[in-house]
Amino acid sequence: MSAPHVLAEVKDGIGWMTLNRPESLNALSMEMRDLLIEHSAKFEKDPAVRCVVIRGAGTHFMAGGDIRGFHKSLTEDKESHLAGFEMRVVKAHQAIYQIRRMNKPVLASVQGAAAGFGLSLILNCDLAIASDDSFFTLAYRHIGLSADGGATYFLPRVVGERKALEIALLGERFSAQEAKDNNILNWVVPKDQLAAETEKMARKLADGPTYALGVAKKLIRNSFDNSWDEHSHREAEGLAACAATEDHFEGLSAFLEKRKAKFKGR
Repeated sequence: MSAPHVLAEVKDGIGWMTLNRPESLNALSMEMRDLLIEHSAKFEKDPAVRCVVIRGAGTHFMAGGDIRGFHKSLTEDKESHLAGFEMRVVKAHQAIYQIRRMNKPVLASVQGAAAGFGLSLILNCDLAIASDDSFFTLAYRHIGLSADGGATYFLPRVVGERKALEIALLGERFSAQEAKDNNILNWVVPKDQLAAETEKMARKLADGPTYALGVAKKLIRNSFDNSWDEHSHREAEGLAACAATEDHFEGLSAFLEKRKAKFKGR
């Protein structure tokens, strides 16, 4: 029996999702899509999970869609392939939706190639760290497709409209440093330090006041869709909800007692 296309485990408050098709550069399969939906839903509802990390097995993050599978399906049963294509994209977007709305921080840890849907997945995580030898491309134009996974919505919000058009229309490869310069990545680290630095950042997030972090995440995510008048009310509601938590009192107490706060996420 082959290994599942996504491995999931929870360890010390951190939920790890590992894309697990290293022999195919972790290209997105229907099984991988379904497992991303399944595990992200479980992590979202599990109070023991206070931070989520998405990473790739082997030497690459994700090389995008399964091109061999696309070609095989078009060759063997074009009519059926095209009839179900839109719904397969919609289902993949369910995984993106769940990751994006999760009320806890989500960190992408990237090595090697991040192409197509892989880049979309990174854009939808809250934070991203990558090795200095990683590389990126939206890539869809090379196989005659537009993008999915939220890339055409979130990329211009991250890098600006003009840069997003360049990335999408040319499909050129760009480096980790260029990805950081354009706010796709938060941190670039030496390849041999990626695992340790990912663990360190995940630990910092998981040990934080995760209820408050979830509220802040939701407010920032929704800010582009609301007027200031509407958003100001949501901000006041969010702060009031956080003020009623145990973590708020713990944070105040720790500050006054000059010690490190021990947050519980509630």
